Amino acid sequence: MNLPNKLTMFRVILIPFFVFFLLTDIELGRVAPILALIIFIVASLTDMLDGKIARKYNLVTNFGKFMDPLADKLLVCSAMICLIELDRIPSWIVIIIIAREFIISGFRLIAADHQIVIAASMWGKFKTTFQMAAIILLILNCACSLRIGNVDVIYVLAQIALYAALVLTVISLIDYLVKNRAVLKEQD
Repeated sequence: MNLPNKLTMFRVILIPFFVFFLLTDIELGRVAPILALIIFIVASLTDMLDGKIARKYNLVTNFGKFMDPLADKLLVCSAMICLIELDRIPSWIVIIIIAREFIISGFRLIAADHQIVIAASMWGKFKTTFQMAAIILLILNCACSLRIGNVDVIYVLAQIALYAALVLTVISLIDYLVKNRAVLKEQD
């Protein structure tokens, strides 16, 4: 197994630890969400790193093509579901985001069946960036607040990032479907 694939697997292995610390109610006080935040950031950075290494050193594998996006979806969806439990994010937003992931994954399977590769779009990359930023800010807000007057600045920034991620989720879904609508047509 090459280094990018090891980083991908490391990201998957980090997920249960992340979930444990984010949802733990043991007597760690504000340390638990900070540990969860550190784990999430490390896992997110491995996503960026494994792709760069794979492309730079021509280490792209079928395993990596399959497992890397799956690991990303597991990390983000786990975080968002946990944040529902912590009453930090509305469930309807998470449903839309997860539904988009299922739709695009199914769409990519159909395309792959016809030997068509659907690359990540600019909108998809923006979506992921804002999702990660929103999750980081929401977790940080579990551990602390930064008040200016009556306004919790971290909370406000988290909400802005979250709703931006939601809008980008919808835009990226539409973008994928429009650009690749030929995939949906029956192939003989």
